Amino acid sequence: TFTVTKFFFMFFNLHQFSSKSGALWMCIVLNPHCKLEQKVSWLTQLKKWNGVDVCPWEDGNHGNELPNLTNALPQGANANQDSSNRPHRTVFTRAIEACELHWQDSHLQHIINSDLYTNYCYHEHTENSLFDSRGWPLWHEHVPTACARVDALRSHGCPQEALRLAIAIVNTLRRQQQKQLEMFQAQKKELLQIGVTSITNLEGWVGHPLDPIGTLFSSLIEACRVDDESFHGFSDFTENMGQCKSLEYQHLPAHKFLEEGESYLTLAVEVALIGLGQQRIMPDGLYAQEKVCRNEEQLISKLQEIELDDTLVKIFRKQAVFLLEAGPYSGLGEVIHRDSVPMHTFAKYLFTCLLPHDAELAFKSALRAMRLLVLESMAPLGDTSRPHHIASVVPNRYPRWFTLSHIESQQCELASTMLTAAKGDVQRLETVLESIQKNIHSSSHIFKLAQDAFKIATLMDSLPDITLLKVSLELGLQVMRMTLSTLNWRRREMVRWLVTCATEIGVYALDSIMQNWFTLFTPTEATSIVATTVMSNSTIVHLHLDCHQQEKLASSARTLALQCAMKDPQNCALSALTLCEKDHIAFETAYQIVLDAATTSMSYSQLFTIARYMEHRGYPMRAYKLATLAITHLNLSYNQDTHPAINDVLWACALSHSLGKNELAAVIPLVVKSVKCATVLSDILRRCTLTTPGVVGLHGRRNSGKLMSLDKAPLRQLLDATIGAYINTTHSRLTHISPRHYSEFIEFLSKARETFLMAHDGHIQFTQFIDNLKQIYKGKKKLMMLVRERFG
Repeated sequence: TFTVTKFFFMFFNLHQFSSKSGALWMCIVLNPHCKLEQKVSWLTQLKKWNGVDVCPWEDGNHGNELPNLTNALPQGANANQDSSNRPHRTVFTRAIEACELHWQDSHLQHIINSDLYTNYCYHEHTENSLFDSRGWPLWHEHVPTACARVDALRSHGCPQEALRLAIAIVNTLRRQQQKQLEMFQAQKKELLQIGVTSITNLEGWVGHPLDPIGTLFSSLIEACRVDDESFHGFSDFTENMGQCKSLEYQHLPAHKFLEEGESYLTLAVEVALIGLGQQRIMPDGLYAQEKVCRNEEQLISKLQEIELDDTLVKIFRKQAVFLLEAGPYSGLGEVIHRDSVPMHTFAKYLFTCLLPHDAELAFKSALRAMRLLVLESMAPLGDTSRPHHIASVVPNRYPRWFTLSHIESQQCELASTMLTAAKGDVQRLETVLESIQKNIHSSSHIFKLAQDAFKIATLMDSLPDITLLKVSLELGLQVMRMTLSTLNWRRREMVRWLVTCATEIGVYALDSIMQNWFTLFTPTEATSIVATTVMSNSTIVHLHLDCHQQEKLASSARTLALQCAMKDPQNCALSALTLCEKDHIAFETAYQIVLDAATTSMSYSQLFTIARYMEHRGYPMRAYKLATLAITHLNLSYNQDTHPAINDVLWACALSHSLGKNELAAVIPLVVKSVKCATVLSDILRRCTLTTPGVVGLHGRRNSGKLMSLDKAPLRQLLDATIGAYINTTHSRLTHISPRHYSEFIEFLSKARETFLMAHDGHIQFTQFIDNLKQIYKGKKKLMMLVRERFG
């Protein structure tokens, strides 16, 4: 002990200290052999460190203003003071408080020094009786404190004494468990009617800074190891346990204070189950919450190293039944508080252990554990049965669950484990499905479960489990509804997966999701993914559909497509036309929807896309109609000579030209109104003058074959507009022109001259235009000199 203490005094560094140091100092100050002056010296030093501003807090929340919700050690007059009025615990607080503890209690001395300490005549059945009804000794100290004594005895070379005290503590816990069960059953009806419960343990034993359950477990498990040499004093629970994976545990000699058939091993397992199943409040702070998760997983990991035999299975059964019936003392009780630590991780372990021996009890426990009340929007925020300071903090607690994502993933794992085990059992699958739908609030986790169920259902080479496939589909549908109105980057993947799942079930499932598309998908998803996939050849081949079934699906897909086009023509019209191609009436309806929407809610790019599709499908007049509507939506200014719509405008004019004079004459005024870019207009003009409009005119008669005159409408209008555009563009460019653009500007004027010269008086117009420029912009001498050199 002197060496350990000297080490801490010499090398103590506050910033590297964790809460483990607090438990270590508890061990030091609880040394049963130490002298008073040593304890006084330690107390002085601990208080000195405790007073330093940067002294680490026990829960790791340095700087957090939330009150600490942990219990003080119940020692002295201030045992029950309101914890909100106390400062946060530091890593030394418990050790400082433990300095007040002593070992002089005669009952305690008898427990640790004798295997024969009994009192069979003791009949005081109060809560704090010194002996139980069998005459065995009990020790009622605050559990973490009592276990710290066990740890101290082990650490200071008293393993047998530690073991005796550990057995007395476990017997006390078991007696308390029974008393709590009786107490709850007496007032069960009243409590269940209220529908709320108090947290009886603000400071849980699993995840506690002093690790009381870990201490009891390791003390008992060491006593039943085959390797007796490793049964020694100062040994940390996790370190010691980590070294013995290859060792076996045996039901070694029964202690006097154990039931018949019990051993240190059964006692170790039982105390672990008691601790894991305890209902306890979620502590504040990331560090404390992570510690709860970590300790739970460590303890379960140690339990998994023990091979279950019939004796141990009985312990599991006994504890599972108790946990289900024990009310507020159990995390698996019928009513739990919304802030209690979830039981998902523990329940998954319990489920896998019980399943081969008592499937009914396994499922009952796991289903009860599925709850995650902190996410229930209707859950009460606080209740009068709890201490006032807890209720006042509750409304702000939800955002403080730092480990919530881990908790939700554990809840998902529990559900997946149950789905796997329930395969082939229709009733159980339905029960698990209901539990998932009620208790899991994360769409991503429900989607994972849907995928898990699908994999399990189609795992074997034999026929898929149709009930499990339906569960998979139901979960998938729930995900669709949950994420329909929220942004989710996985939506496309989810929608595609759902169609795959429905396809596996059969034609009626596909028909059903299409008929109810509006509750599941956006119009775009319904047309571009759902209906398109359903109508694909691969789906028809996979389902071996006959003509009647194919037509039924196609009819549902067409109805869906038209409804989507009505709801969202911008994004669904093209898909609707494609899906309705083989049905004349549906196709006409889709086309009319596009026309109706064209003037109000569709952009020129959408209309051009559909128009090009129409031409490709052999409907040139319809394509022309849509193209003209698209042009009316367009506005190309003088400097937009690289606009993405230019190709569409050129295509629309070529289409009009190919249909005939009348169509070209109708489209040119629209182009002139919408397009102010000189280069685009001149390109259209040039193309229109090179070929004769219309290959085949109306009624199949060939047209005259004459080129259209530039002196008459509609080309005269186009020519004037093009010349006007060049003039306007020239003035616009000259307003802010810089010398580096002079040569480019001269080339632009050369192109303008080509267009001017297409008019019968174009030469005169262009000369006047150049003269005007020289007069207006005579200040730009160098530029005007270049103009004279090129154009006179």
